[in-house]
Formats: sequence, C-alpha cells, structure tokens
Amino acid sequence: MAVAKSVKRFSLIFAALLVMTSGSSLWAQGDAAAGAGKIAVCVACHGQDGNMTVLPDVPKIGGQNEKYLLKQMQDIKSGVRMAPLMTGMLNALNDQDLTDVAAYYGSQPLSQGATDPAKVAMGETLYRAGNASIGVAACSACHSPDGRGLASAGYPALSGQDIAYTEMQLRAFRDGLRQNDEAEVMRSIMARLNDAEIAALASYVAGLR
Repeated sequence: MAVAKSVKRFSLIFAALLVMTSGSSLWAQGDAAAGAGKIAVCVACHGQDGNMTVLPDVPKIGGQNEKYLLKQMQDIKSGVRMAPLMTGMLNALNDQDLTDVAAYYGSQPLSQGATDPAKVAMGETLYRAGNASIGVAACSACHSPDGRGLASAGYPALSGQDIAYTEMQLRAFRDGLRQNDEAEVMRSIMARLNDAEIAALASYVAGLR
C-alpha cells in the first residue's frame, strides 16, 4: 500500500509541475543565430554541435531541450548545481546570452547512441513501467517514450546521451550530490534504485530514438 501511494505521489507531482512549467510566461525562447556567436566558452568540451564528449562528466547537449539547458546553465552559474569543470566559465554571459546559447545547442541534431543488449530487459522495464513494488514511477512519464523529454515542461531529453554521464548524474541524484531537481523528484526516485538498476537505465536510454 505504501509503495502504491508513493507511485501515485510522483504522478501527482509530475502533473503539478507540468501545469506550472508549461503555463509559465517567465521563459522566452532565445535566438539560435545569435547563440552561435556566443559559444566560444562551450566548444572545447561540448563541440560545435554539442555532441562531443571528452570526459565522462561532460554531457552531450546538442538537440537538448532549450528550457532545460537554460535552467542548468543558470543553476551552474549561480552555484545551485555543482559542476567543477564549468566553475566561472559562464560568469561573462548574462541571461540573454545563456538563453541564446541554449537555443543554439537546442537547434542542433540530437545524438544517437546504443544500448548494451545485456541491460535492455531491466532498463526497459524501469523506463517504461517503473517498479511499483519499490515506489518507482515510469521514467517515460517525464522523459517521453522515445527519450526526447518534454520541452514545454523543461524535462530533458535522454536519448543518445553518453552512458557514463547519465549514470554519473543518476548516482549524484541518489547520493544527494546533485540537488537542482524540481520538488526533489529525481532524488526521491533514484534513492530507491541500486547501482545495477541505474546502470541499466543509463544504458537503455542511450539507445532510445
């Protein structure tokens, strides 16, 4: 009964967040063309199209949802989200610059990846159905069946993401090292998953398309 209530709670939180974020008038789309001239600080790690990864803690950001990208850059700049490699790198960019950069990278092609066949069964089950026995809702509810996220609500695309990066972030949510998720939804869900389940999810979403 308790875990069923937990799944229902996550569903209600998701619905509430969707209403709040999709109806917000505080976010305006950026200018991708202008953003192309503002990415000098980004290219070394993310590449021109956002799909280069040189380290496991550097995500692919090409094709990522603009709203999500903007929030992450704002959170990193303000110190809400810890990202050591980016410390100070955004200080010279104002909110309009960040919005334009988000628009530019959001306009690039979304990367494609592959799933480890040995991890498909566990990863697919968790992603598409969750696990009611431990109070985990389906990931697809927020990140969509094809892994492209929900742009209007600022929920990120996971499809094609570097597996090591995704696994690192999911563990960071679980261990409380990353705390910039809305209503602590990611922290609450990841706290219920073990290393094998997190690894399976990270692998599975990489191959979604």
